[in-house]
Amino acid sequence: MASAPIVVHRPSPTGGRRVTAYGRILGLARDDRDLVEFLRRAGLPGAETLLDDPQWLEWRGGRAHEWDAA
Repeated sequence: MASAPIVVHRPSPTGGRRVTAYGRILGLARDDRDLVEFLRRAGLPGAETLLDDPQWLEWRGGRAHEWDAA
């Protein structure tokens, strides 16, 4: 199985998580709202529905929806 096109990487030491889509950095999200905005700007309508869809989004290095510093 191929990995999801969107990856939310492990929490950074200062908080937030890097977000990539198809290997391209979208930004550093500090909460779900930031993540949804990055996805919307990348052209994914209905981004809120993708946050827990493993076919679209993979959470790495921590629990989903956790944004605190590592």
